[in-house]
Amino acid sequence: MDDLHAPFRPRLARLVAWAVAVALLVFMIGIAVLLPAAVPTGTVALGDRIGIAAVGVLAAWFLSRQATVRAVPEADGLVVRNLLVTRKVAWAEIVSVRFGQGRPWVQLDLADGDTLAVMGIQSSDGPRGTVEASRLATLVALHSATDQDD
Repeated sequence: MDDLHAPFRPRLARLVAWAVAVALLVFMIGIAVLLPAAVPTGTVALGDRIGIAAVGVLAAWFLSRQATVRAVPEADGLVVRNLLVTRKVAWAEIVSVRFGQGRPWVQLDLADGDTLAVMGIQSSDGPRGTVEASRLATLVALHSATDQDD
């Protein structure tokens, strides 16, 4: 795979999300395990401990989703994995790529009038985000070019 077709992934958001997920999971499980059996307001039941750990696991799962957002170029389209939804968009469906002007991530304008956020390219990555947005725009132009000059 050439550099032009490499997956798009954020750097800063991915690093922060993984670090916070691990720290939060360790913290919540630590609380669940180390919480004394008797506290001034009563006793801590096993269900309470499981609930505390479950909140940590749920939060870590959510952060792992944030850490794994990406956009993967394929021959027939772009697979966009955002926070909760993964969607494949054919190259011909993408009308334009927008970035900047206070946008936190790239936005695709689609032929059906809809828009699609691409969280794999984020403004929090600074100049790298701008370069990646340009690379995506180049891919869109490359894959949607026609033989006619229209």
